[in-house]
Amino acid sequence: MDTCATMEPRPRVLDRAVRQATVDIVIPVLNEERALPGCVRTLARYLADFPLKWRVTIVDNGSTDATWPVATALAGEFEQVHARRLDIRGRGAALRAAWQDSPAEIVAYMDVDLSTDLDALFPLVAAVASGHSQIAVGSRLAPGARTRRSLRREVISRGYNALLRHGFGVRFRDAQCGFKAARTDVVRPLLVKIKDDSWFFDTELLLLAEHNGLRVHEVPVDWIEDADSRVQVLRTAIDDLKGLARVAWSMARGRARVEVGRPEPTPTHPDPVLTRPYRPAPRRRRATHLHGALLFMVVCALAAPAVLPVPVDAGRMAGAAAITYCLLRLTLSNPRT
Repeated sequence: MDTCATMEPRPRVLDRAVRQATVDIVIPVLNEERALPGCVRTLARYLADFPLKWRVTIVDNGSTDATWPVATALAGEFEQVHARRLDIRGRGAALRAAWQDSPAEIVAYMDVDLSTDLDALFPLVAAVASGHSQIAVGSRLAPGARTRRSLRREVISRGYNALLRHGFGVRFRDAQCGFKAARTDVVRPLLVKIKDDSWFFDTELLLLAEHNGLRVHEVPVDWIEDADSRVQVLRTAIDDLKGLARVAWSMARGRARVEVGRPEPTPTHPDPVLTRPYRPAPRRRRATHLHGALLFMVVCALAAPAVLPVPVDAGRMAGAAAITYCLLRLTLSNPRT
């Protein structure tokens, strides 16, 4: 027997009418004339052998240097690179505009500094393309991830994500790694509810996704901090706390529900013998949320008066108490807990 001939796929196998997923990778940029050419050329070389159809979209959101001319030149150099310009600033605004108008089945984004190793791109996209998950995120805190960054960013990142886990009971470990992908038809209804146009956009997207029962898949990544980053860490952290307070208030009032979801699991076998499903007792999860609410009250004492409808002269603790009330109400009324 000719083993080689036996293992070669037959033409009828290769001719299957399978629609290949398309991926639109968005790169939001603000005053990145230095970093943008190297980013796009490196990414284009890497994607030359990518197993899915792709395009790259550069979104210049408010640059005052030569970023836009550089972006248009790159779009002329590469057939699969597109460029668009916004008059407003903010990574969230750039992603919202690009994802809303994208013709692709899967939308993704990465930072222009390519801090995340590109070898994680296919595992990220594959989790969404397979239909297993609706959103996939790169994680610097998942087991197997490797990072190189300053102590300051390490402490702030771990503290912020611990606050999310204990205050909101989320399952994902890293909310703000600039490396995400989502099914376009699923993410668009979420975009309508997202209010933030800046760095908190990522966190708000994931909080709404889990709140509405979507599956978020994490991919451990290798990540190296770029000292030329435009992120102002301390200011971003304060804005994030204000955003968390706003989202907690929205969830507590039932305004974070979105008409999007995934179907309940059904048996694959045509003749299954089903058992009664096990429903875990909710009290254990609720206890975790109660402890998280107390922690959240302390951390958000500074942010609460700026985002909640409490009297100006009521003091910071009154605003923090309002946040705690939101989380307690959310915890006791959420059927998923």
